[in-house]
Amino acid sequence: MTDIGFIGAGHIGGGLARRAVAAGYDVVISNSRGPETLRDLVAELGEHARAGTAEEAAAAPVVVVSIPLKAYAQVPAAVAGKIVIETNNYYPQRDGRIPELDARTVTSSELQARHWRGASVVKAFNAIPAAEIATDASPTGTPNRRAIPIAGDDGAAKAEVAALIDRLGFDVVDVGPLAESRRIEPGTPSYGVRENTAQAEASIAGARRD
Repeated sequence: MTDIGFIGAGHIGGGLARRAVAAGYDVVISNSRGPETLRDLVAELGEHARAGTAEEAAAAPVVVVSIPLKAYAQVPAAVAGKIVIETNNYYPQRDGRIPELDARTVTSSELQARHWRGASVVKAFNAIPAAEIATDASPTGTPNRRAIPIAGDDGAAKAEVAALIDRLGFDVVDVGPLAESRRIEPGTPSYGVRENTAQAEASIAGARRD
């Protein structure tokens, strides 16, 4: 049985898939180029990983979406009823201008959640450099352990994601609902910075709201 499906197998998606397998999860990994292009990654990860289509990844109970934000509408509707961990950020130079995000009437997480109807969306791992997913993971209870900020509207989904993140090697700081995820977007104090729980809580509390 697959535990986690990955839609997007780039630096973030691939890095999280490696941590997931190391933590004992069974995963299915997909990308936009087809399962055959993931042969080397799957061989590296071993028997707990397989390549599949985005539809197969979306059938897992927990789905990690790590794709350019401009492609969010391509995520299969099968994510309805699933927990979706979205790691995406809005970069206008890559994604093109999205008026709602430029006007700051919604966050990128809310925009995606509105499209992925029926999914319980949790934002996480958007503020950590991809290479540090491997280098900064550590066992529960490690002093000064790195914290991953998360946001979401579904408390039960956030609790499940927090437990998963702990198994992957990180503490968790709850930012609040998806509307508050702007506190961990690019340009905020916590973005790209290694912080423990207390440091992340202070940075997030001080992030500008508008």
